[in-house]
Amino acid sequence: MLYFYAGYLLVMNCVCFFMMGADKRFAKVHHRRIPERTLFTAALAGGALGGFIGMRLFRHKTKHLLFSVGLPLAVILHILIAYCLLHYVFLVI
Repeated sequence: MLYFYAGYLLVMNCVCFFMMGADKRFAKVHHRRIPERTLFTAALAGGALGGFIGMRLFRHKTKHLLFSVGLPLAVILHILIAYCLLHYVFLVI
């Protein structure tokens, strides 16, 4: 179960990272964009760290308060969830 959770987080972070990059590329070429709701939902579903890194690396959505404050808070939330799962469920820490 622990490996499933780790794999899920890895996949979601990669997906969210690449979604940020794709949306930035779409914005540059005036193509149809990925909705903000979709980006933030992917981040809340486990890809917050990937979304945050993508936001900083691609300089995308950095002026939007929802992303500049919400993604770091979501990263903290995911760290707390991971700690609680490791400590209380998987009994690793």
